[in-house]
Amino acid sequence: MKLLTVALVIAFLLFLSSLNKNQSNQAVHISQKGEWVTDFFDDFDSFNTENWQDQMLWVNNEDQCYVPDNQHNTREVSNGTIKIRVIDLGEKQNCDNMDKFGKKHPDTQYVAGRIASKNRQEFSKGKWTARLRVKDSGQSGMFPAWWLLGARNNEPPVQEADENICWPVFGSGEIDIFEHHSDGGANHYAARAIKSDGECGNGDWQALMLVLENDLADYHEYAVEWRGEDLVYLLNGKEVYRNKGEADALSEPMFAILNFAKINDSPMTQNWTMEVDWVKHESRK
Repeated sequence: MKLLTVALVIAFLLFLSSLNKNQSNQAVHISQKGEWVTDFFDDFDSFNTENWQDQMLWVNNEDQCYVPDNQHNTREVSNGTIKIRVIDLGEKQNCDNMDKFGKKHPDTQYVAGRIASKNRQEFSKGKWTARLRVKDSGQSGMFPAWWLLGARNNEPPVQEADENICWPVFGSGEIDIFEHHSDGGANHYAARAIKSDGECGNGDWQALMLVLENDLADYHEYAVEWRGEDLVYLLNGKEVYRNKGEADALSEPMFAILNFAKINDSPMTQNWTMEVDWVKHESRK
């Protein structure tokens, strides 16, 4: 009888050991499934038209005219980076940029670069990161940005039938990962999501924004991550801000934008440059 009892105890202990091992293996498997996997990466050895297109449009009453790279070198790929520029031509010229209502941009002496991954690389959630710097930041009128826009946005170019959603309604939502507004000083940048009230053209720019300080002349990694219910903003891999409960409100497929705008009529003393080393998107697998 005693021998039978001992045998049953040993068998039970072996069963528990096996169960714990299986649970441990399952936990490892779940952890591995949750690892980041890069599904888009561009280190700008060239301008890859499978990833980007020039985006020429007029928004926010900006002073500059967006032009493609074969005009005035507003975007340049060299030495493993892309340079997005604002250039002063010295005299006003015709600008063919149109807003979404069909209004034409007035003549201007300023031209600039804007590229978008629209209809090339679009993703829902995950994590977007860019490594970039802004030279000579803080000059009046500077407005370089690294940001995301919903893939069904109805602003030019409209290339697919479902691109009929007005900003910032779901499908045309906006996340600004890095935005340098020169009025805030040389080392100012903002990170935020635009809070939509569900109507065309009505978005709250302030409610979900944090203004940060950083040495913009040096390269840094600026990222946004969908983490559970929240949007998390990172600087060099470390969390600096969080929009709590906003992840699902901006869960539509989004494309990336890199642009440099001029937002007032202050004269430029030199051309402006945002230099981008690489851009990537990662997903949890």
